[in-house]
Amino acid sequence: MPLLEIESLHAYYGKSHVLHGVDLCVAPGEIVGLLGRNGVGRSTLVKAVMGQVRATGSVRFRGAEVQGLAPHRIAHLGIGYVPETRDVFASLSVQENLLLGCKRGRPSERWSLEDMYGMFPRLHERRATPAGVLSGGEQQMLTLCRTLMGDPALIMIDEPTEGLAPQVVEQVAGYLRRLQERGLAVLLVEQKLAIALRIATRVCVMGHGAIVYQGTPAELQANAPVRREWLEV
Repeated sequence: MPLLEIESLHAYYGKSHVLHGVDLCVAPGEIVGLLGRNGVGRSTLVKAVMGQVRATGSVRFRGAEVQGLAPHRIAHLGIGYVPETRDVFASLSVQENLLLGCKRGRPSERWSLEDMYGMFPRLHERRATPAGVLSGGEQQMLTLCRTLMGDPALIMIDEPTEGLAPQVVEQVAGYLRRLQERGLAVLLVEQKLAIALRIATRVCVMGHGAIVYQGTPAELQANAPVRREWLEV
């Protein structure tokens, strides 16, 4: 059974109709790359799953309907969300930010502070530093780790490599693979086609607010017409 099942999902900003009947699923331990040009609705899709935008349709997680629930209830069920905006608590230290990610103040059974610092040694070095003075790449690492401290079964990550230096992009790609090795499912919104094709187990391409193509990275790589119509500038 899929971990996340989205059927006929429509989403709106005011009177603007952004998602037009999205169908998508994510299996346990799978990395699904969500691709598409800017403005096609990728970020809106993950926000709709988290209950942050007005939506209709069905979103089931572990077989239970979550569409219509408040964002904090969806998070407590086991869906983590790392927004593109890297929303850190600027005045709090790195370690205080991480501890805020624990559900009801309890440490995760699967992820500990030691795990986070082991994956991201730079965060350990700066654990007493206010999060607001971290670099963009460090804030991205911190936001991801804070979400993991809540012990999600599925994590949705919006543009994790946006604005990062090439060497940091490679680090983030490696970390995402390690999450999959630990049994975590990932829905990855990513603009960089090369990164998504390298780390995803399956890719979904969005266009005009709907999924227009699904397949393996190899199948998309071999399908030049789809790439030209929906991805290339």
